[in-house]
Amino acid sequence: MALTKTIIAEQIQEELNISRTTAYEVMEEFLEIIKETIESGEDIMISGFGKFCVNEKKERKGRNPATDEEMTLPARRVVTFKCSGKLRDLINARYTDMDQNDLST
Repeated sequence: MALTKTIIAEQIQEELNISRTTAYEVMEEFLEIIKETIESGEDIMISGFGKFCVNEKKERKGRNPATDEEMTLPARRVVTFKCSGKLRDLINARYTDMDQNDLST
């Protein structure tokens, strides 16, 4: 199941004991700040979560796989995400726990 904006807003509402409208506005504003920051080319680092990086890709040669025609792909910006060490440890701890449980049965 994917985590949607609606689910996030509901969790914010429950955790902060605020109205649904306020929770949705807080979430939308947070996302807008992230979008504007990335659009301007700046990286975003959220301590304990990870870093969104804006990277420049140079123009490069490519080909159309359907026609095998060579073409030049334009320069572009891409966003990558690198999770923090803390988040990586949390993710991997669950798998480690699951592996140990499998071995004991």
